[in-house]
Amino acid sequence: MDIDEIIKALAHPVRRELLQWLKEPEKHFAEQEHPLEVGVCAGMFERCGLSQSTVSAHLATLQRAELVTTRRIGQWVFYKRNEDTIAEFLRRIGQEL
Repeated sequence: MDIDEIIKALAHPVRRELLQWLKEPEKHFAEQEHPLEVGVCAGMFERCGLSQSTVSAHLATLQRAELVTTRRIGQWVFYKRNEDTIAEFLRRIGQEL
């Protein structure tokens, strides 16, 4: 886990909002056709009003920081929060600061 990479990823409000939405996918993505257990389809994030390429860049940043995991099913990519990394990050920040 790279704490600096995570802090950089969390520095942007859109990325924090994406993580908040992923925390309760049934509340924010109930209209998704695929089961939410596999994650949220990348296309569902268009709700934030940004272009698909911008959303993809934000999701890639979250993935590099290991804050989300991905799963490819056919042509679709699904995203889920990486709760283990988030919990470890919060624990370490709590110890170090």
